[in-house]
Order: sequence, then structure tokens, then C-alpha cells
Amino acid sequence: MVTTSIERSLKMIAGAFYIPKDSKLKPLGEDAHFICAEEQTIGVADGVGGWARKGVDAGEYARKLLANAVYAVEDQPEGSVDLKKVLNEAFLNTEARGSSTACILTLKGDCLHAVNVGDSGFVVIRGGKIIYQSPVQQHRFNSPYQLGNTADSPSLAEEFEVVVEAGDIVVAGTDGLFDNLHPAEIEDVVSLCLRKRNMPELLAWTMAKVARKKSLDEWTDSPFAMAAYDAGVEHLGGKYDDITVIVTYILSPNLF
Repeated sequence: MVTTSIERSLKMIAGAFYIPKDSKLKPLGEDAHFICAEEQTIGVADGVGGWARKGVDAGEYARKLLANAVYAVEDQPEGSVDLKKVLNEAFLNTEARGSSTACILTLKGDCLHAVNVGDSGFVVIRGGKIIYQSPVQQHRFNSPYQLGNTADSPSLAEEFEVVVEAGDIVVAGTDGLFDNLHPAEIEDVVSLCLRKRNMPELLAWTMAKVARKKSLDEWTDSPFAMAAYDAGVEHLGGKYDDITVIVTYILSPNLF
């Protein structure tokens, strides 16, 4: 999962884990993700579940959107991935009903670049503490910005740049992660796994499992429950949802 480039002062290795909701009608769930190791680029997407009321599997849109994003990433010059262009090309080339959030990140030199539409997102952890968390884009509570058969478009995407260091950890995920785990809980899982010297795949697995457990807890004071309260909506406990986690370790090129 590591690429060599004279233009990069840092490298990243990534691992992912996905837990779909239990559904006989949609066994693949509605989330999607990718890891382009050579291009040092990752992405997550969450098909918007409201389409189910119209008989549409939004997971198909999310999967096709990110498949097209991978094609667009691979067409970019090495070490120079233009995320806004990638997102726009993926959007234009996706022919499916439904809609999806999207968050795509790439490492260039010592800078993590990201583009985001909706309530998927990422955090950067340094020394066991979150030093950056991407903001949520939503029209109102539980109504995220989304690409697809909606009024939203890639032009609304927010772009971010975060300077990173060797030893930093990036955790990207869909709202199934961030609606169920508070920042301090994410930090705790990362710290525990680092003490065990876990690889990113195992950290992602552990994080997803902890989030799933919280999503099934009817009494936990979850981030989603707190946001619902602030919006005047009654909701207790976690939020049962598809959960996607990608964990990325930022490493010195001297290790390779």
C-alpha cells in the first residue's frame, strides 16, 4: 500500500473495515470506500438511505461514484491528484439513481488534502489527540449535502489542507462512525491499538466494532443523540447504520 515518489517527503499506509447494516434486501449496505495505494489516496461514501422509500438502493450510487473516483484518480499525474477534479469527474460519470455523501483524501508531501460533501469525514490524530476534525455539511439535522439526483453538486464541496507529520494517524469514515463515537472515544481506540502495535487494518476493524456496539446501545449518549437534542428531535442511544472506517498511518519515507 506504499508508493515511492521523489516528490513525497511522507508516505501513508492504509487499511479499512466495513460493517453494513443487516439487510436481506441490501446485503452490501449503502456505504462504499476505496484505497489507491500508489496514488496515496483514499475515499469513503455513504448512500443516502432516504431513497429506500422510493425503492432505490442508494448504495449502488455510492459504489459507482467511488468506482468512477478511482478511475479519475488513476488518470491524474503521479503525485498530483486534483481532488476537486476527481470528484467532479466521478459525479459526471455516475449513472445511477440515488445520492451519496463523499469524502476523498490524498497525501502530497507533508500536506493532507481533502474534499468533502456531506457528513462523512475524517480526523487527524497526533500524540493520541485529535488535532483536526472535518466539519459536517448539512442543510438541516440529519439531512447532509449529497451528490447524485439532488440539487447539490461538486461545486459545493469543501476543500481542506492539513499539514501532517510522521506518526500522525488519519481516521476517515462515514457517519456511522462519527454519529456513534465521540472524539475522546476515537482517541481511546487509537491509543489502545497503538500500544498493541496494530496495523491500520486491525485498528479500523477495532474502531468499526466499537462503533457498531455503541450504535446498538439504546441508552448511550451518542453524538447523534446530542445533535438530535440540539435540533429539537427526540432520539435516545446510538444510531444504527452502516459503518465504514479507513485508518491511515503517516510514515517517514526513511522506513522504506
